Amino acid sequence: VVVDGHFEAVEALDDAIEGLEDELFADGGPRRGLQRRTFQLRKDLVELRRVVLPMREVVSTIQHRRMDSSTSPDLDPLYADLYDHVLRASEWTESLRDMVTTVFETNLSLQDARLNTVMKKLSGWAAIIAVPTAITGFYGQNVLYPGINTAVGFIASSILIVVLVVLLYVMFKRRDWL
Repeated sequence: VVVDGHFEAVEALDDAIEGLEDELFADGGPRRGLQRRTFQLRKDLVELRRVVLPMREVVSTIQHRRMDSSTSPDLDPLYADLYDHVLRASEWTESLRDMVTTVFETNLSLQDARLNTVMKKLSGWAAIIAVPTAITGFYGQNVLYPGINTAVGFIASSILIVVLVVLLYVMFKRRDWL
């Protein structure tokens, strides 16, 4: 009964971890609190492991002491089956521990990828905005240059701004930065 209770608890944790894995790659992205739920599942798993792992030694000791005595040899297969169940439960908790770690690391990797995408977009827009700022800054100086205070100078600077901004926009759009 105790070992079967361990199986039920491990199975519930397995289902919860699979739910987290599905949520990681959901269309809208993971919901808020995914890391908190991951840590809570990890904590629950650690508590379960503290109960499951010592059970191996308990069942092994009972099984070996029974074999030393000559009482009811027909129960030996039942104790062997019980020991097998304990081993499977402990191995399952080990695999769940790896799964929780993988969920946590995958979540961090996905966050990094989203951050990189945002940074690419911000960098692209900053480069596009820098072009008009640099050109208007140059033409706004109080030094003599060809076209100062003329319509031709204004038109040339406006055309230069538009051409460079459009060129940068097209380049960044092709590279999927915008």
